[in-house]
Amino acid sequence: MSKIESNSKSPCTTPSGGPGKCISLYDCNELLTIVNKPNKSKKEIANLRQSSCGFEGNIPKVCCPVAEQSTSCLTPDFQQGQCVGLYSCQSLLNYLKPPISQESITFVQNSRCQGADRYSVCCGPPPNSTPKPISNCKDQSSTAPPDPASGCCGKQGKWGDRIIGGNVTNIDEYPWLALIEYSKNNKVKLLCGGVLISNRYALTAGHCVVGDVLKVGTPRSVRLGEYDTTNDINQKDCVTVSGGGIDCTDGAISIPIEKITAHPNYNPYDTKTRRHDIALLRLTKPAPYSDFIHPICLPTSDLTLSPPSGWQLIAAGWGAINSTHSQSNVKLDVDLPFVSHSVCQPAYSISRRKVSLWQGQMCAGGQEGKDSCRGDSGGPLMWDNPGKDNITEVIGIVSFGPTPCGMENVPGVYTKVYEYNSWIRQNITP
Repeated sequence: MSKIESNSKSPCTTPSGGPGKCISLYDCNELLTIVNKPNKSKKEIANLRQSSCGFEGNIPKVCCPVAEQSTSCLTPDFQQGQCVGLYSCQSLLNYLKPPISQESITFVQNSRCQGADRYSVCCGPPPNSTPKPISNCKDQSSTAPPDPASGCCGKQGKWGDRIIGGNVTNIDEYPWLALIEYSKNNKVKLLCGGVLISNRYALTAGHCVVGDVLKVGTPRSVRLGEYDTTNDINQKDCVTVSGGGIDCTDGAISIPIEKITAHPNYNPYDTKTRRHDIALLRLTKPAPYSDFIHPICLPTSDLTLSPPSGWQLIAAGWGAINSTHSQSNVKLDVDLPFVSHSVCQPAYSISRRKVSLWQGQMCAGGQEGKDSCRGDSGGPLMWDNPGKDNITEVIGIVSFGPTPCGMENVPGVYTKVYEYNSWIRQNITP
């Protein structure tokens, strides 16, 4: 086929006869996943060839299948809504009547969605100022991330009286932490972390689901409620607490992944920017909430624009302890200071780390011996928000950092979750 130069996203017909759009291969997650598979079938190879529709510069274009556009969406306070034109949504127009508060402007801005209208917004009921009663927290009827005001997310495991001995230990901490199980040659590998944001969805990094990682294994399941990976998955993990008693988990569970949605603009081969390194994992069934399995809250504001003085964040997971230990058996955490772009960028401007940071990324760390590391990829960078009853919010997703880990004055780089709040809402389905 001759090389065709085109900048348009023109309609096309896929090899199966369905509707599609001729776009960059790197913007078509469905076909890019096939490209990155180490062992492609003849049918998949034929499908890739037949999907070719030209080039944009040196970038191949493919006829990417287009699913029927759904108008269903989630509002910034995670109510069900419809994606419509702004001027058709009276509940949001009411927020634009003078005098207009900054809070109202932010809510309207965060309501944007991908619709037919230039100013499409997710139109739902007016924001609910009354928190949902905590008795509803284990309601499995909604797949949406809980409203932070409800108290149903970002709470450490203190719901029950399971702790024997009077002290909450680290076995109960971070009940939203997840591990992604990969399979290859009938073996299960734990290569990346993740974080539970609702009963059916977890967040992870884009590089954990597309690109070179697929040569090592295919993401199959999400493991929740884990503490000590050396024990069998259904075996209870127990620790001795300071009061002399024993605290035990219920045992970890593994839930198969129903759908993987990497950000459409994430390009695993772009080492210059590494932008949009984020992905959603939809589980085949709701996660059972307990003291040891519980979602974290999504961020409600972008604190990187005006960070608190001495802002300390937390990274946690089962990643490398040091250069000789590729994984930890038990759940670990580390406190990391927030680092502004102006301080972080020089560390990534040298020739061997040539990365241009942008607004969808943030930095933390830069202290010798303290870092998120290999195996923590996809896991959360967290903040305990003192202004919201000490709920924990997921501020970032572990993306990349220096080699070796924990280099002084070289912070780790994280995907800034707040920048993707709208994308997350738009890709969560009932």
